[in-house]
Amino acid sequence: MRIIRRGAALAAATTVLLGLTAPLALASSALAAPARGDLGWGACPSDPPDGRQRCAELSVPLDHARPDGPSISLAVSRIATARPELRRGVLVLIPGGPGGSGLNGPSSAAKRLPQSVLDRYDLIGFDPRGVGASTPLDCGFDHADLARSHALPWPAPDGGIDANLATARRMAADCATGGGALARGISTRAEARDVDRIRQALGERRISIWGVSYGTYAGAVYAAMFPGRTDRVLLDSNDDPDPARVERGWLAAYATGAEDRFPDFAAWASSPAAGEYRLGDTPEQVRAAYLAAAERLDGAPLPWPGANPERLDGNALRSAMLDSLYADARFPRFAGLVQAAEGRRPLPAPDSAPEAAVRNGLSVSLATLCNDVAWPRDPASYAAAVAADRAAHPLTAGMPVNVTPCAFWPWRPAEPPVPITPAGPSNVLLVQNLRDPATPYSGALKLRAAFGDRARMVAVDSGGHDAYLANGNACGDALVTEFLTTGRRPARDAFCPKAG
Repeated sequence: MRIIRRGAALAAATTVLLGLTAPLALASSALAAPARGDLGWGACPSDPPDGRQRCAELSVPLDHARPDGPSISLAVSRIATARPELRRGVLVLIPGGPGGSGLNGPSSAAKRLPQSVLDRYDLIGFDPRGVGASTPLDCGFDHADLARSHALPWPAPDGGIDANLATARRMAADCATGGGALARGISTRAEARDVDRIRQALGERRISIWGVSYGTYAGAVYAAMFPGRTDRVLLDSNDDPDPARVERGWLAAYATGAEDRFPDFAAWASSPAAGEYRLGDTPEQVRAAYLAAAERLDGAPLPWPGANPERLDGNALRSAMLDSLYADARFPRFAGLVQAAEGRRPLPAPDSAPEAAVRNGLSVSLATLCNDVAWPRDPASYAAAVAADRAAHPLTAGMPVNVTPCAFWPWRPAEPPVPITPAGPSNVLLVQNLRDPATPYSGALKLRAAFGDRARMVAVDSGGHDAYLANGNACGDALVTEFLTTGRRPARDAFCPKAG
């Protein structure tokens, strides 16, 4: 592995970054009567889905501890309320990921939010540092490393991790050389500080937040770092904030999340509702069919032109399984892949996304994961963990505890993770599905406990990722809408039964 000295990498990248935007002088962090900001709203970099959405650029320090040093650009967006007389403030939409784009978040939210919410807030979106239309990060990963079966570290069919170790070393080295100072400067703490710069630029004393998935952690960190600058904080599909593990724990939680959620798929795929995609007569038969198909593909992959890699092997099927559990609408496609492995139907056209966007998102994701918390460095510890996890959770085959590029990351975290505590105003509402494959209910309970009386939780008897306005649960949606429009939360944690 080629080691790049930290100072050399920073200097090389700084040379580039200095040409991107002039340094920004830090505005005062005090909350004394800010004037209404004017970001110079104009056209967005590409046509947004909603024509009302306007965009702007905001310069922020690459390193907030060096406000007069190099700066980078954040792309920010807004859909202003159509009822200024009812306006309460701004609702900042913090995207998931890490590495997800949020610039078109206002356009997406405006399609779903009730009018009562739209009347009360300007919707604010942004691409986090390193993402999309903001100063972008590109570690220069090879095409093969963009495959989901590489980006998520699925071990070999026999449980071996030698190939994962080689991939992890290579990708960490890519970020050291290709990502440089920007790769070093991405973290959840930095994102929270960026959000506060957005608040200042908007001229708002306080902001309301709607964070989804990873955005729940970023939102929780903001609420912990700047508690007096929060109005209403909605966290949807919640991450475990354990400061000793943070993202390490999130990856490991896929094993629990898949076991929580797979029964929903198995029930559907063994019912008449599945139609031509039915995989068995009982949920147990469906589970067995998936495991057998993955094992069959381990030994005899199917050619799949246009996919990355261009074959459906066991790990590609496992990746598709995990992806399908995010939403019921994805069930038929995954069932079709199992049937293709059984020789019952042809493979569908592969899903594909622009490679540059995939590389960018993966670069930012890894930078965040690796800079937020230290990861174990001993390969033997990963091999042992994979062996145990494969036995305990065959659906995910050891992937959630396998080695990542963070084991070989060239930098150590610059700051410790932010502890989430009860200190601050009681203005946080968590909403959470009971069977979420990516952010399991068990982890959400830990965030709820960490906030103490700052928070209430609305638990929804539903499966999949994303809760508010995502599953047709009128009870859960009504409680969240009430909070956003009036600030009222349930007196105690609430439970919403399955819709219908």
